[in-house]
Amino acid sequence: MISQLFDSFDKLNIVIIGDVMIDAYLWGKVDRISPEAPVPIVSVTKKEHRLGGAANVVLNLQALGATPFICALVGDDAEGEVFIQLLKKAKISDKGIIKIKGRPTTIKTRVIGHNQQILRIDEETEEEISSAQSQIVIQNVSCFLAEHKIDAIIFEDYDKGLITQALIDEVIKQAKQKNIPVIVDPKKRNFLSYKEVDLFKPNLKELKEGLKLDFDAHNHQQLQAAVAKLQSKISAKNVMVTLSELGVYAASDTNEKLIPAHIRTVADVSGAGDTVISVTAVCLAAGADIFTAAQIGNLAGGLVCEKVGVVPINKMQLLTEALRLES
Repeated sequence: MISQLFDSFDKLNIVIIGDVMIDAYLWGKVDRISPEAPVPIVSVTKKEHRLGGAANVVLNLQALGATPFICALVGDDAEGEVFIQLLKKAKISDKGIIKIKGRPTTIKTRVIGHNQQILRIDEETEEEISSAQSQIVIQNVSCFLAEHKIDAIIFEDYDKGLITQALIDEVIKQAKQKNIPVIVDPKKRNFLSYKEVDLFKPNLKELKEGLKLDFDAHNHQQLQAAVAKLQSKISAKNVMVTLSELGVYAASDTNEKLIPAHIRTVADVSGAGDTVISVTAVCLAAGADIFTAAQIGNLAGGLVCEKVGVVPINKMQLLTEALRLES
């Protein structure tokens, strides 16, 4: 059952619409504190650029065997070119990438000393794109839907301005016409804008902020009531809330389940949410029910937390763990 599910990932084509970025790393060692301020001095030994944000979802989908098609934007700048080259190096099409003059490419630079993140520096804008630019994104999505049999669409929202109400409405409309499941990893700005999608996956903080509601996640009834309130507002077929060390809460229109976290040695939580949405999406696209998908997604999120930095899931490692769970 699980092996067949994993085999079927290879046949999937998935469109990702979302905010992409470069994850830059400065790796080094710390031997002393600065005489100028009480901060560590990092002697840099290695610099690295990786695909980040929605592009990390793309890498995860690719690692699982699916074929990803990314619709996103970068700046018409040197960093935008670095991003395009990273895509090409990963053998991912840049056909759906738009370059926008005067807009910076989002970069998150992490300074890491002795395998511990010391500092993060963000270079970005959160300004929403224009309606004309939004139409170009819609056209790119429409092209992918016309040229390929698409098995799922993922909205990977980082609140960096790509995803507009017009884009959400039009893509959901086109997806419904073609019976393509829509899966959403939301952020604050557009939280309640996604109506009648197949899966809505906030984390606990996003759920509380999006509903302007405070509750105790350890209290099952309060968590259940919060998700029911969300369902009344957006009418999603399934909701999945990631709860960090508490695991994952999944709810369909007929059932609900709390899936506990697996005990892990956590090195870095960066990118874990990207992995969870990727794995859950391919499971749903391959025909799994929400609770099977959530269980495997939860497992995957824990596995990538054992690695330092943002890294995609290892399919064989995940399969081995999932088979162990099944038995």
